[in-house]
Amino acid sequence: MGFGNPVREDDGVGIYVVKRLQEELGERENIQILDMGTSAFEVLFQLKGQDRIILVDSVLNTGEPVGTLYKVPAEEIVSSMEEEQPHLYLHSLKWDQALFYAKKILQDDYPDKIDVFLIAIDSTRFDTEMTAAGKAGAEKMVAKILEELNA
Repeated sequence: MGFGNPVREDDGVGIYVVKRLQEELGERENIQILDMGTSAFEVLFQLKGQDRIILVDSVLNTGEPVGTLYKVPAEEIVSSMEEEQPHLYLHSLKWDQALFYAKKILQDDYPDKIDVFLIAIDSTRFDTEMTAAGKAGAEKMVAKILEELNA
């Protein structure tokens, strides 16, 4: 599942990654590649019945160079939200909040393995082209995910 806004410069790295994965992997019976855009609420419904989920998105203001890759177990993100109990606003739900609610709603049907892959960015200006550093980070992410899928 790739997230992002392709008209907000490097915010579109998640979308870029899933499009590249579609090119590399083609149609496979056991793999679904989903361009989620900015519709995080859809996550709730896409998780049910899946063995493994890989989410890809950008992360802003990390202090690291653009294109730096991160892999975070979703359980850490969901657990960190337990105390704050985010309010459910369907029109502004983010994927991390969607994971939190999906775990509560799906219970036993919630996937055991969800990894979140993030790419550091520092620009979300209105632009349909990614920066060279953002694109390089996205290409590194494509290679990393293909390596994980082949393992």
